[in-house]
Amino acid sequence: MKNTYTTGEMSEKTGVSIPTLRYYEDIGLLDPVTRAANGHRRYDDKDLLRIEFLKRLRATGMSIADMQYYVDLFRAGDDTLTERVDMLTAHKQRVQEQIDALLATRDFLDMKIERYNRQLAELAAPEPQQSDETYEPKKEYQT
Repeated sequence: MKNTYTTGEMSEKTGVSIPTLRYYEDIGLLDPVTRAANGHRRYDDKDLLRIEFLKRLRATGMSIADMQYYVDLFRAGDDTLTERVDMLTAHKQRVQEQIDALLATRDFLDMKIERYNRQLAELAAPEPQQSDETYEPKKEYQT
């Protein structure tokens, strides 16, 4: 027998809220979920894998419309493999551009933090004081 999960269990396992799970089913991102005799939804491992994949796409900024299109391609079968690969490759490129931009921003922030820490260290350093040993009176005061 395959594993089944209630809506609450699926929400807990995936970190996706119950309303979002229902929404994903309503808009066709998930296949119709089986129901127990009492009418409650029962998700299975196939649904779990789909939700985890959708979460990753969403986390990387893919729109709901693009996710729906991808799922439609998936449902259409192997004749759409090339289009799915192309779609994921293009999305991967956008994700890489986001990563590159974030890394550049992180490097900029590191530089600013380092600069400010140097300034703070300079401000906190005591002013060098002239020691008596190095003091030499002006010639006019010497005897």
